[in-house]
Amino acid sequence: MAEQNFVDYVKILFRSGKGGAGSVHFYRGPGIPKGGPDGGDGGRGGSIFLKADPHEWTLLSLRYTKHVYAGDGEPGRGGLKTGADGEDVILRVPLGTVAKDAETGEVLLEITEPDDCKVLLPGGRGGKGNHFFKTATRQTPRFAQPGEPGIEKWIVLELKVLADVGLVGFPNAGKSTLLSVLSAAKPKIADYPFTTLTPQLGIVEVRPGCSFVMADIPGIIEGAHEGRGLGHRFLRHIERNSALLFLIPCDTPRTLQQEYAILLNELQQFNPELLDKPRLLAITKADLIDAEMEAMLSETLPASVPALFISSVTGKNLQALKDLLWKTLNA
Repeated sequence: MAEQNFVDYVKILFRSGKGGAGSVHFYRGPGIPKGGPDGGDGGRGGSIFLKADPHEWTLLSLRYTKHVYAGDGEPGRGGLKTGADGEDVILRVPLGTVAKDAETGEVLLEITEPDDCKVLLPGGRGGKGNHFFKTATRQTPRFAQPGEPGIEKWIVLELKVLADVGLVGFPNAGKSTLLSVLSAAKPKIADYPFTTLTPQLGIVEVRPGCSFVMADIPGIIEGAHEGRGLGHRFLRHIERNSALLFLIPCDTPRTLQQEYAILLNELQQFNPELLDKPRLLAITKADLIDAEMEAMLSETLPASVPALFISSVTGKNLQALKDLLWKTLNA
């Protein structure tokens, strides 16, 4: 998918429909000059729904949408006729969509299941007609209830990519190359930082009939949790992954322990719950070192996480990596 077509953030003014007013009306007919109240109720205002669409992958269809208004309910009429309901609006969004109040940041709802269809903003209720207020001591009520107003609110829709395994690493750690080798995905690959600017998804086949979805999350930099390098846009996609695969190149200028600690800190500062996810570590570009150097580096690996030396060029340990990821996902 072209990067300009990957849209994971939109801000829209939503307004649900207002309810119709109840009717003040009295029956009139042949020989009945002063009949009783027969004012009908007003119709319900239209609601706004978000519905999961498995065929949508981004928020591209809403990129240029600035306003979404539902229909207003019709007023009630005489003869106990209820006004028509306002027209609902159903927006189809990809799985992983989160709706937030643009002013407070409060999460209003999340779309995570294929059959999700949730009310974003409910329409106003229709008002009761004067027939509703008739009692034994009040035979001719000359009033009715107004309809409830709709709700108007600026709302942000964010997309958090849904995947089984998320690749976490600094720019040029080899994430895009690994994804291209393990799956049919074709991310942009080049020898400079931030080649990948949008998440890329690929289906990794472990064995016939056994597969999982892997996401190449754009490279994190130190300070990403503070928003550096579009950090928040990158980090939020990791929240939806079931397991995290940390990638550190063997030619990193830091030690493997230091680089892993920095990556871990960025996740913890952004959302401490990310550390509850299963984690694995892959030391990439292992084709650049010999067995002696690999043995030396193995002694510096973090003891708290399973680790493998891999090479996307030679295929070293790639099947072992897939098996380990599959075992972790199904633990």
